Amino acid sequence: MTVSPLPRRSLLAAGSALALAGGAQAQSAQTLLNVSYDPTRELYREFSAAFAAHWAAQGHPRPRINTSHGGSGRQARSVIDGLQADVVTLALAYDIDEIAARGFLAREWQKRLPHNSAPYTSTIVFLVRRGNPKGLRDWGDLVRPGVSIITPNPKTSGGARWNYLAFWAWALRQPGGSAATAEQATGQLFRQVPVLDTGARGSTTTFVQRAQGDVLLAWENEAHLALKEFPDAGLEIVYPPFSILAEPPVAVVDRNVDRRGTRAMAEAFLNHLYGEEGQRIAAKNFYRPREASVLAAHASVFPGIELVTIDGAFNGWAEAQRLHFNDGGVFDRIYRPGR
Repeated sequence: MTVSPLPRRSLLAAGSALALAGGAQAQSAQTLLNVSYDPTRELYREFSAAFAAHWAAQGHPRPRINTSHGGSGRQARSVIDGLQADVVTLALAYDIDEIAARGFLAREWQKRLPHNSAPYTSTIVFLVRRGNPKGLRDWGDLVRPGVSIITPNPKTSGGARWNYLAFWAWALRQPGGSAATAEQATGQLFRQVPVLDTGARGSTTTFVQRAQGDVLLAWENEAHLALKEFPDAGLEIVYPPFSILAEPPVAVVDRNVDRRGTRAMAEAFLNHLYGEEGQRIAAKNFYRPREASVLAAHASVFPGIELVTIDGAFNGWAEAQRLHFNDGGVFDRIYRPGR
């Protein structure tokens, strides 16, 4: 793992990377590691710089904030395997639950911060070629013959699991919908995926830079960022009539902060995400802020859309993970590379 500033064209980066924000070299007590998921690079580059200035203004030495990025599931495994995260800001609660199950933080970690420890939300949208030549408007359009779909691997990517579950929830809503028909439809979806990248940013690169596929199933923020960074790439966003409420959570890693003496700064870092500055930065980077006034100020960016929840549609992440993504689950049954 290396430490380097993010390049300007950060969508070109794929896999795990480290970004820096903050001032000069400091003692370990003034260094914080945020282990995050793939498409938060721009968000935490800006937020970390803002927090470093805020922390210094409180009379503390200016901290050095390191941020690691990768597929959410892989990032959780890295923390379990010894990556010394002070905080984790991952794609879904199950990944932090896995860290908690190994004793790194309390199992009731979601009760520590508002909104189940998710300071912003997102959803899943379609990123298509300009003019939407395949006419992709709803989830059922994706599985028409001849449509090539780009999505990451649900085994390693949190965003991919949200993509999968959004489609599954749509399939259940169809006339005669059942677990059997949803499994059949989702199997067809993945038969039309030519490559599974390990994380959301890798899939964006595949779709935008390598020009593979007709549609990218994307985090809302990632789709908007692609339009912003690549205005000449010939892309547009399609909001399906129905999607899923994605709530990326955050947590302090108790075992690591207590060992390193960084608890106060780690807690302040996460609390600052809920403050006005943190919420404005989230919205600027195309995450839906929790603060109503900030969300209202960006209403033109975040259109209303019907959203199902992980608890309402899947009885929570533990159940969804067990049924769909664990070894031997539904995804293993339906995804057969080369077939």
